Amino acid sequence: MKWVFDLKDEDTYWCSADIGWVTGHSYIVYGPLSAGATSLMYEGAPDYPQFDRWWRIIEKYRVNIFYTSPTAIRALIRQGDHWPEGHDLSSLRLLGSVGEPINPAAWEWYHRVIGKGRCPIVDTWWQTETGSIMIAPMPGAVALKPGSGTLPMPGVVPEIVDFHGYPLEPDHEGFLILRRPWPGMIRTIWGDPERFKEAYWSKVPGAYFTGDAARCDQDGYYWILGRVDDVMNVSGHRLSTMEVESALVHHPAVAEAAVVGKPHEITGQAVCCFVTLKKGDYDHTKLGVELRQWVAHEIGAFARPEEIRFTDALPKTRSGKIMRRLLREIVTSHTVAGDVTTLEDMSVVTKLAAQQDED
Repeated sequence: MKWVFDLKDEDTYWCSADIGWVTGHSYIVYGPLSAGATSLMYEGAPDYPQFDRWWRIIEKYRVNIFYTSPTAIRALIRQGDHWPEGHDLSSLRLLGSVGEPINPAAWEWYHRVIGKGRCPIVDTWWQTETGSIMIAPMPGAVALKPGSGTLPMPGVVPEIVDFHGYPLEPDHEGFLILRRPWPGMIRTIWGDPERFKEAYWSKVPGAYFTGDAARCDQDGYYWILGRVDDVMNVSGHRLSTMEVESALVHHPAVAEAAVVGKPHEITGQAVCCFVTLKKGDYDHTKLGVELRQWVAHEIGAFARPEEIRFTDALPKTRSGKIMRRLLREIVTSHTVAGDVTTLEDMSVVTKLAAQQDED
């Protein structure tokens, strides 16, 4: 808490995550209380009564440190810059990101519009199972790279390995594992110790398997690419859904994107994209063609989406994470049979499934 957020006695700290999510336990309750921080909590949604709710709270309570999710950031980008620009955010000195990899376009907006170009952004990688932040920059001590979690915390020993558990050279994509134990790590799964062994300890003997795909660059900075099951195999190319999503939201018309692989007779999997747009009038047919070409130009022809689906909203958990698992079910079986207990709005999934049936 102290290292990552550079916490000082006079700071007012605010983590906007759902308190029932692991970030709520660790960085709304335990971390701030252990460090003696002045911590702000709120209840409700960021878009009610208006899209400036967060910015009004920051202005009113003179918040210094603000910690939120990339999904929430992208949703607020869609509403336009006038909402944050209508408020005094000069009290902010540090911004944080948690929940999933933050794409460079969202990072840059967060830095420019919310931080006014002067606030470092701590992009934190960790999991429910790790209990606390594992990879993150220490502000002022570690140079930032938009989209990278940067370096591991002291005592944390990550590694990028291949299918067989062998270490990979820098800039090669593989599986993120942890070689050494750490305080706060998961010890078992309640009532199911065999599942605990199978899920976390059987893939790479003697190491904790995170289930995330990642790469480590020449400077030792870690780039998290998303869950392993969010990696597609298109004509023999391993393609991270995050790579495609990041390319899409870099387009000036796109606010949010969720990408899943759908079965394809020839290529094995095809890229299917669900896209929400920024405010404006668009010709969806023309824009769909343009976005397919955009992705092919940004990544390569093999990544060209087969399908672009425009939607008003994406299925998310109450803590703001996109539920790509439900989108995969929609494009593969046209139904949603999986667990939806954490889904914020069931009508979003119902509407997407109905559109799939119409197609």
